Amino acid sequence: MKRILIRSGKSPYDVVTVEEALHRDVIATNSGNLIFSDAAHKILETPDTEVVSNGMPSDVSAAARINEEYDAFVVPLANAFRPSFESALKRMTRLISKLRIPVVVLGVGAQTGVSYNPERLKRMEPTVREFCAAVLERSASIGVRGEFTEQYLRDMGFTDVEVIGCPSLFMHGDRLPVHKTAPELTSESRIAINGSHSAVRAQGLDRIISRTHERYPNLCFVGQNLSDARQLHWRDLSDPNAAVTSMPTHPDHPMYREDKVRVYIDPVTWIDELRSFDFSFGSRIHGNIAALLAGTPATVLCGDSRTLELCRYFEIPHRRLDQAAKDPDSADPAKLYAEADFGGLVGGHRERFERFTGFLDKNGLDNTFTHGDGGAAFEGKMSALAFPPGVRPWNDTDVTSLTSRFGWLHSRIDELSLDNARLEKELARAGARAKTAAPAPTSVYRRARRAVGKPLRRALGTGQ
Repeated sequence: MKRILIRSGKSPYDVVTVEEALHRDVIATNSGNLIFSDAAHKILETPDTEVVSNGMPSDVSAAARINEEYDAFVVPLANAFRPSFESALKRMTRLISKLRIPVVVLGVGAQTGVSYNPERLKRMEPTVREFCAAVLERSASIGVRGEFTEQYLRDMGFTDVEVIGCPSLFMHGDRLPVHKTAPELTSESRIAINGSHSAVRAQGLDRIISRTHERYPNLCFVGQNLSDARQLHWRDLSDPNAAVTSMPTHPDHPMYREDKVRVYIDPVTWIDELRSFDFSFGSRIHGNIAALLAGTPATVLCGDSRTLELCRYFEIPHRRLDQAAKDPDSADPAKLYAEADFGGLVGGHRERFERFTGFLDKNGLDNTFTHGDGGAAFEGKMSALAFPPGVRPWNDTDVTSLTSRFGWLHSRIDELSLDNARLEKELARAGARAKTAAPAPTSVYRRARRAVGKPLRRALGTGQ
């Protein structure tokens, strides 16, 4: 039995509660990470191959154990060539440099603006060179997301570079059935919108969200950041992202109060719920890929090179965010839906899939669609598991809602070496108050934070 170690926040089969997922940050700050890591896990799992998640850390001290226990280390990546990820890339390079087994990188990308100007990446070029050199000593080639990253690495002198896109869109193999089920969108259509804090704060997406919210009552915003999920579940505003009050995941936003916001901890529930939507759009590439995997039409509003090159490669309908933001009416869902052509995406999918599996073959990796059951065992195992639903805004003050949250707080007492009696007394007092006065969730959350102090805030991961 071949054993593959894969870089991912958690195994697709791990069912964790919302509280535990947020505490452990199994989404590695962005739930989109789990879509491509789960897809890679499914693709690589064959009757003769076991795939194991590493939980994300690049622990150099684990190199000897990895060499002994695994036959390959597979690293699905997204926009890893960006300044804010440089320290993590260095740690990964140190680990890879100590490995004697094959190391295969799937879909790495460089991130800059939509103009593809690599100037902002100049400072970290030595780090990127060291990473690529270490990987290519242990693999036949590096798989990149698209045209920009390919040229970026070729300009550094690396020739063993292949454009393979992102594993996420190959979750169903050579099938990608996306089609419009309605002739046009109406005000009653179910629409999902997504976006990052930077797109909302600085790129004009806030105006598009506001305009769409006014016109489409069945609109739902799907967030992806860890801070988004914590704002929904705990009303935790300690993260710097909380300064972006125009983000629908912020408790002050009207969509929050209207229960029109979700964050998904598991791709399986995310994709499943998007099947009931008529259309998805926004600046999040994996937010829209989740829709496409559900068969739901989607359009990406590209705000950087990482989204643009992937859309161009897969022929996903897209528009530049900076242009759409100048005229929010031009980004009306009905117009985007009418303009969207999925012929290239669907028609060229088989060829792109064969290119992807060819890359895997070249690097000595089997795939379930060629060497296994097409993912049937994976899907069967997933269908037998009960994953938590999407995280929704903490607007309700019923006892059940409060009990589930405070029950988790109780479970952390011993681990954190807190004063049990003091904490239990304070939580009981808060619970009694909830039964009688039904306080606002924010008040209960703040009261609990005051009661448990810094140790529990560390457990929640807020840090302050």
